Amino acid sequence: MRSPDFRVSGKQSGGPRSTRPARANATPAERAFLVGLEYRSRAASGFGGKKGSRTSGAQAARDSATPVPGASKAPAIPEFSAEESLAELRSLADSAGAEIVGEFLQHRDRPDPATLIGRGKLEEIAGAAASVSADLLLFDHDLTASQQRNIEKVVGTRVIDRTQLILDIFARHARTREGQLQVELAQLEYLLPRLGGRGVEMSQLGGGIGTRGPGETQLETDRRKIYRRIRHAKEQIESVRRIRAQQRQRRESVPVATVALVGYTNAGKSTLFNALTRADVVASSKMFATLDPTIRGVALPSRRKVLLSDTVGFIRNLPHTLVSAFRATLEEVQRAALILHISDASSPLSAEQDAQVERVLKELEVEGKPRLRVKNKIDLLPPLQRESLRDDASTVHISAVKGIGLSTLLDRIDQVLDEDRPSRVHLRVPQKEGKTLALLEARSRIYSRKYKDGFVELEAEAPESLVRRVREFVVE
Repeated sequence: MRSPDFRVSGKQSGGPRSTRPARANATPAERAFLVGLEYRSRAASGFGGKKGSRTSGAQAARDSATPVPGASKAPAIPEFSAEESLAELRSLADSAGAEIVGEFLQHRDRPDPATLIGRGKLEEIAGAAASVSADLLLFDHDLTASQQRNIEKVVGTRVIDRTQLILDIFARHARTREGQLQVELAQLEYLLPRLGGRGVEMSQLGGGIGTRGPGETQLETDRRKIYRRIRHAKEQIESVRRIRAQQRQRRESVPVATVALVGYTNAGKSTLFNALTRADVVASSKMFATLDPTIRGVALPSRRKVLLSDTVGFIRNLPHTLVSAFRATLEEVQRAALILHISDASSPLSAEQDAQVERVLKELEVEGKPRLRVKNKIDLLPPLQRESLRDDASTVHISAVKGIGLSTLLDRIDQVLDEDRPSRVHLRVPQKEGKTLALLEARSRIYSRKYKDGFVELEAEAPESLVRRVREFVVE
């Protein structure tokens, strides 16, 4: 949390102020000035908004631009306040490697079509940004191409909107060729309508936030060349989807269920994945540390195996270009037998974050799949609050870092999954069948064992696939 004098609201304070916080890291970072917006909505917004209510700029724009059938009948979805939205932008900027040198929260009745926040306030922000030598302005809002050009003319520095910032973070964290292709496609589709009138900024991609990604080659204003690159990226991603489909077919030929981890970015999905699978997936407090999907096997208490899939984190107003570009990755969620929805129990915004995850799941058309809610990071809660937590049929409370509640979580997954369900059997296996006995030992729960006349009589609970393999030794 930054010091109170560092966070500024334009109306209350009479103007923006800023500081230059010291950084331990000697690597030079781009100096970013953050701009947040809050609209005092005069019309009823979507999702249960009321007249005169306050909403963040991104939320207001989305609600006014996207009609939701039957929204008036649906329960109100928790919304981020402007301050909370700006705090999230701060985390995104930190993940992008920026040094935050100032911030400004603007209050308006409605967005200005030309500059979003009004020319007067824009000149005020330009002066504040120049006084701290800011390299770029980060807007907590999606800007149109014309708005971005108009703002840049006034402030005289680069302007990045929220979507472009998220795309840049994805470009920084993509490691595999698949992830890089998906980010490239999303960035090209974002840049295409913004080519006109941008001048030299869009002639090439170099260092700096909002400029990484598609490659080191010239990004010319020739739309035919951009369309050609988009087609090429889509063809390669389609090839990735075919390979994934083949791998999935091979997996599905064996009765092994897939369990997908989903949740808001930085909810602890990768930490939980590592704790359950003993993998070494990068787990970081930075947003979007995981982009490339990872699948590992996990043995449940019943000894049946499942595949656990770690996925990219979701975020408020996740750009549609990213959702469509990452469909090859998110297909693992669509084909999963069970979805584990990981939430940060210690976050005061947990309800709002969960609502945003529900939005993306609905867009992926998987809201009807079996789901288990996993409340993570309970070790960060006060002792009294932690002791009052109670698990139920659909919710488990855990701490992936401390290992709290993991055995309960595995038991609950075992109960929910129908694939390859275990059953109680009585077996009579010849002692010379050492391979079969070792298989039963490894993949079943053995309740009793007797040795008689060269045979081993077992009372065991085994998955259906294993029972079929040892059918000849089952005593009816």
